[in-house]
Amino acid sequence: MRRVVVTGSGVVSALGVGHAAHIAGLREGRSGIGPIELINTDGLTIPIAAEAKGYDAADHFNRNELTLRDRVTQMALTAAAEAMTGAGLEITDALAGRTATIIGTSMGGQHTQDDNYKLIYREGKQRVHPFTVPKLMSNAPASWISMEHGLKGPAWSVSTACASSNHAIGQAFHLIRSGGADAAVTGGAESGLTFGVLKAWEGLRVMSKDTCRPFSKTRTGMVQGEGAAILVLEEYGHAKARGAHIIGEIIGFGMTADANDIVQPSLDGAARAMKAALADARLDGSEIAYINAHGTATAANDKTECAAIRQVFGAHADSLMVSSTKSMHGHCIGAAGALELVATLMALHDGVVAPTANYEEADPECDLDVVPNTARETAVPYALSNSFAFGGLNAVLVAKRFDA
Repeated sequence: MRRVVVTGSGVVSALGVGHAAHIAGLREGRSGIGPIELINTDGLTIPIAAEAKGYDAADHFNRNELTLRDRVTQMALTAAAEAMTGAGLEITDALAGRTATIIGTSMGGQHTQDDNYKLIYREGKQRVHPFTVPKLMSNAPASWISMEHGLKGPAWSVSTACASSNHAIGQAFHLIRSGGADAAVTGGAESGLTFGVLKAWEGLRVMSKDTCRPFSKTRTGMVQGEGAAILVLEEYGHAKARGAHIIGEIIGFGMTADANDIVQPSLDGAARAMKAALADARLDGSEIAYINAHGTATAANDKTECAAIRQVFGAHADSLMVSSTKSMHGHCIGAAGALELVATLMALHDGVVAPTANYEEADPECDLDVVPNTARETAVPYALSNSFAFGGLNAVLVAKRFDA
């Protein structure tokens, strides 16, 4: 089977705009969580989030482009442009039909939906903008990226809640590995910091009122985030032939369904997904040094994920580093896995493991090395990135440090 490498990365997150800014925030263990400034928070019980406050779409798009694109698409396009520039990938006529576009997003254009609901239900308007549907549809980020860069190969969007971008990246990986494409622009984007979305999440009673503390005994819940992370994947021979800089290599992908509960996590489903990913990578697990955990900071998720890791890795679990970067960039739902794969690639490429920020007190039910508060410099040959979604949909990626 063909090898699949990562040659480009673009990011918009609460830690900054651009791959370098995001990586710097992860290295610093800096939290991007704070008061919401994007919308009026009157009526919200929980007015905090990991908002991409440094992102001004007007810096990237003209007025007409902004009119046609929801914030989620704007972020996706910004990250994709950086990834393509960083990869230095020239889309020739031949390569255009061999390059896939696979983008994860859970909710689509929520700002467009929220704004138009206000127009209709609050203000009594009878008409909305004619491009309302193209702006709010979930495939808008994938479609605009393919058009912007002339990508004419397989293209689709993936919506599997919090696992959306891991599913998207995993499918891109399998497509290239099997010969269905030579390159892919993939990842995820989400911008759900609207009144309606935040009110819905408040109703679940899983949100923190102060900050996100994964694995800490004092954790009080998850914090919503927004952002985008887009990666360029290539078949290794193609990347080598053009002298591309290679960030890391993806070697395995596993998917499972819990078939159990719409919101409660399943130890069995998570464990089977990790085992499937390791099997796909042809690893027994002892080679893994780091896991970027799903780590939402809810009571149910954290203890279940830790138990699943112990079940899969046995005694080796005591040697693993396991951190949750949601403590810094928030839970970005459909973009979460892609942002977390960027952190995983940082560990592989730079030898820096991002910490679990805001950590206060050990929890006996989360008895792993969670890299508390401070990044750790150490060689990481192989790593996992976990995403476990509402609806019991699990997606796990395996990546390795690139060796020619």
